Amino acid sequence: LPSGFFFCSRSSAKLVAPLGCLVSRQKHTLPDLPYDYGALEPHINAEIMQLHHSKHHATYVNNLNVAEEKYREALAKGDVTAQVSLQPALKFNGGGHINHTIFWSNLSPNGGGEPKGELMEAIKRDFCSFANFKEKLTAVSVGVQGSGWGWLGYNKEQGRLQIAACANQDPLQGTTGLIPLLGIDVWEHAYYLQYKNVRPDYLKAIWNVINWEDVSARYATCKK
Repeated sequence: LPSGFFFCSRSSAKLVAPLGCLVSRQKHTLPDLPYDYGALEPHINAEIMQLHHSKHHATYVNNLNVAEEKYREALAKGDVTAQVSLQPALKFNGGGHINHTIFWSNLSPNGGGEPKGELMEAIKRDFCSFANFKEKLTAVSVGVQGSGWGWLGYNKEQGRLQIAACANQDPLQGTTGLIPLLGIDVWEHAYYLQYKNVRPDYLKAIWNVINWEDVSARYATCKK
């Protein structure tokens, strides 16, 4: 892949177990959306948003809680085999919860346009122009085989922005080390009811609801 790109696959991905949650025994909950299900129309319709949030994300949350409970039991018993066997469920459902929590706040009915300030300066520095960045992230997201995500992340070691593609629900930071700033869900459940199998049309539309204030805030936080 060209410079500035990163791809993570299931075979090479590292598992990041939510150990803090395992210790506290606090169950994960489905976060509320900061807007109504129909607020992103006509770009993403209400039916998609309702199913995506209340069904798909909720399932990841529920399955993550089940997997963590089983993992606690395996830890208590010292059953290493069971701990290892639960890692795929922790990664998949934990990643689904992490990714969607970011995704909802990355979107806004007042979104679209272009970012401002330091984020825009960084985009121009690392991708030459906003138009070039938009084209590259769109192309990487279109090119995800099967289900997955397109990401804009921050490489803290190198101090620059990078574009990445992750398979399935692999969480960006846990699998690449990049800090997630902007995630685009390209699972079919994110767009099929409205855009059918034409993923490029969905990706063209989603730029109209990107919450650049949220992305900029994430960038400012990770630079500290």
